[in-house]
Amino acid sequence: QVQLVESGGGLVQPGGSLRLSCAASGNIFSIYSMGWYRQAPGKQRELVAAIISGGRTNYAESVKGRFTISRDNAKNTAYLQMNNLEPEDTAVYYCNVNAKATITAYATDYWGKGTLATVSS
Repeated sequence: QVQLVESGGGLVQPGGSLRLSCAASGNIFSIYSMGWYRQAPGKQRELVAAIISGGRTNYAESVKGRFTISRDNAKNTAYLQMNNLEPEDTAVYYCNVNAKATITAYATDYWGKGTLATVSS
């Protein structure tokens, strides 16, 4: 089993920055991708950013140029640097990891419990 611990949410004014972290631990043979999703009140969960093994990244159009995802493979940790935040970025941010627990296991999606980011003046 893989456990995910998220941190870094909070309250910030428009134009401010937050940095989210997601540390994966437990039985991990390999990690294919790490990413962040978010869910705002009354809306569906949506992909914000993802990074796959090899370093290729994918971003939602609404965050391109403002958010940057990175990954420390040695620490099994992903980061989401969020700059120039807007009130529309207010949401619970969930870490997602696609990983194999053993060499013979299927790759599985794991989810964190979420961290709230609130952008408000």
